Amino acid sequence: MKQKYILINAALALFVAACGGATPTTDKTQTLTVMTHDSFAVSEEVVAKFQEQHNVALQIITSGDAGTVLSQAIINKDAPLADLIFGIDNTMLTRALKADILEPYSSPLLSEIPPEFKLDEMHRVTPVDYGDVCINYDKTYFRNNNLPIPDSLEDLIAPEYANLLVVENPAASSPGLAFLLTTIGHFGPNGYLDFWTKLRANGVKVVENWETAYFTEFSGSSGQGPYPLVVSYASSPPAEVIFAEETPEEAPTGSVIAPDTCFRQIEFIGILRDTENRDLAEAWIDFMLTSTFQNDVPMQMFMFPVNPLAELPAEFIQHAQIAAQPAVVEPNDINKYREAWIQAWSNIMLR
Repeated sequence: MKQKYILINAALALFVAACGGATPTTDKTQTLTVMTHDSFAVSEEVVAKFQEQHNVALQIITSGDAGTVLSQAIINKDAPLADLIFGIDNTMLTRALKADILEPYSSPLLSEIPPEFKLDEMHRVTPVDYGDVCINYDKTYFRNNNLPIPDSLEDLIAPEYANLLVVENPAASSPGLAFLLTTIGHFGPNGYLDFWTKLRANGVKVVENWETAYFTEFSGSSGQGPYPLVVSYASSPPAEVIFAEETPEEAPTGSVIAPDTCFRQIEFIGILRDTENRDLAEAWIDFMLTSTFQNDVPMQMFMFPVNPLAELPAEFIQHAQIAAQPAVVEPNDINKYREAWIQAWSNIMLR
């Protein structure tokens, strides 16, 4: 599975390079530039359709994780690196809005998008996809050890779950931050550190990024590590099926989606201020909300499309899960206390 991910990422890199270096076919062809995180992916045929419709060469610039991309956009706000930015999520939304790097745009297709995804009344960002960060588990381990699958955050600090969980550093990892916010949403800002103190005593392992946690430390993936519990996405189980060398009847992993055990990430696209390609930027946002792009999201980025009319692939319908009651932390609180929460966590977990 890991090897197939690498091949897919390599193919995407070649495709992005091709888009980035595209030579205009006519004097009238323009270039529209989108800066985004490394996990962004879209089918070649989907991009080709947009380019043909608008006689434009789409250039994709990837620059690390979403936090790094946003920082670059803010640093370069007076001389923007792109026309649009994709990958701002609800954990960093207020930071982007406060930096005043985005121009409002209300797509006519927003009427099809449920209100819970529209977090900015001025429409400086437009929702594109979402996914739940949850604890994933190795079904074989729990079956072989006759151990119940944890059904709450409190279960994770019980003795029978000692030395079973690997998590990501929230200072360096988007899912790591999402899980930290899950604990804050559940235990409150005055109670989450006590939970983490107990989790540390119960043998939780902290790594820097999702790739290490999932592919190296987690026992349920191709990494075959020692930890049967990992912070990942509720859409990871269908990925295990899709990229398996031999398609299994059921996903070898599952997600804990009990109340307050997941955090819902929503990803947005926004127009960077002072773009010279305003009309094309609006057209790209509209395009991302169409069925053409939305249907492409699950198999490319392993996220859920925000448009409820989008068609989900069979693997998502059968193996992916959605949390009915994810933990909630208000965006303004995230913006105000994010760094303090991370520092307090680091003082306990990284000392």
